[in-house]
Parts: sequence; structure tokens; C-alpha cells
Amino acid sequence: MIRSLLVLTALVAAPFVATAHMVYVVPGADGKAIVVVFSDTLDPDTKVTTDKLTGLKLTGHTADGKSVAVEAKREPHQFTAALPAGTAVVSGDVIYGLMTKSEKPTLLVYHPKAVTGGATGTKATVGESAALEVVPVTEGGKIRFRLLAKGKPVAGSEGTVLLPDGKKEKVTTDKDGYTTAFEGSGRFAAWFRHAETRAGEHDGKKFEEVRHYATLVADVAK
Repeated sequence: MIRSLLVLTALVAAPFVATAHMVYVVPGADGKAIVVVFSDTLDPDTKVTTDKLTGLKLTGHTADGKSVAVEAKREPHQFTAALPAGTAVVSGDVIYGLMTKSEKPTLLVYHPKAVTGGATGTKATVGESAALEVVPVTEGGKIRFRLLAKGKPVAGSEGTVLLPDGKKEKVTTDKDGYTTAFEGSGRFAAWFRHAETRAGEHDGKKFEEVRHYATLVADVAK
């Protein structure tokens, strides 16, 4: 009985961190290839398939502003792709489908992104063409994440940062779209959600809202 109470107390006292499956673009160690996963970590989840992600479109962006389509091979639990030479950022979009069990019919859209060439700040920004993107900003040995919708900051968006040690921390963007700063080096990841009131139709079914999910994977050097 005492042991049960102790366990319950620990669970109540532990900080709540949201877990959710997201679409992540995960760069290889050499920066020449990527793996795209639908998971709550950066590893493929073998319990889910990529069947609903068949419309995934990826674009590579070079440091000098050029863009090129990235052709990805779909596998049961992941996508794989080689990157064109000079790729510094990879961004993508995929319509997942309708969520009809919410208060209003909602279209879910994912916007995965990864920095493969160490870019940060404006050099790691896709720009106004991105419906929603997460931008890494490094300064003074720390990293912050900024959420932009078509180039403009998104305030009050809730999200989660995956730290290099495997821990997760909930965050909320400020009035300029920034999160708090994180120390450390290694592979960081983050995801944010942003709802847009917009009616439309998908696969013959109507929706009243679009819920965007943007993700980012970026490495921070020591």
C-alpha cells in the first residue's frame, strides 16, 4: 500500500510532457541522406505505417538560396532519400487527413524540416512559402526555436522540445515566436502546432479548421 502511494505521488509530482507522433526529417551522420519517420521520437515506429503519408513532398534548400525537389523512397515505416550536394535545409509538407472526432472537422497537415548543414537563424529559414516552420537560432552557446507562419512569428503556440539526452520539455512561443533558450550540444528536435480557421474540402469531405504541425531536427555543435 505504501509503495503504491509513493508511485502515485511520483507520477503526480512529475512534470507533464506531451507525447505525440510527428513527422520528422532525420539527417544521416554524413549529411548526405535523410530518413523521414512518423514517430514520437526520431526513430522509426514499427507499430505504425507510412500509408497516410504518401503525399509527402520534400524540398532541399542550398545556402545560396537555390531549391530542388528531393525524391524520397517510401518504405513500410519510413522514407529514405539521398540529398543533392550542398543541401543545407530540407523542408516538407504532407496532408495527413481529416480528424472528424473533434468539435469541428479538422484537416491535419504536417510540415517537417531539418537543418543538414549547420545553418541557423535567417540562413535556416524557408521563408514566406512555408505555411509553418520552426527555425533554430543559436547564440552564446544556447539554442532557441522560433515559429513562423509564412514568414511571420506565431505567438502563444504550444510545443515540445526533444533534448539531446532524450528528455522532453514543453514550451510556448512568446510574442516574437521564440521559445526559451536551451543549453547543450547534440541533436535537438522540436514540434509545434498552429490552428487556422479555414473551411474547405478534402477527399470529398468538408473541414472547418486546418491544424498545422511543424517539426524541426537540428544539430548543435560543441
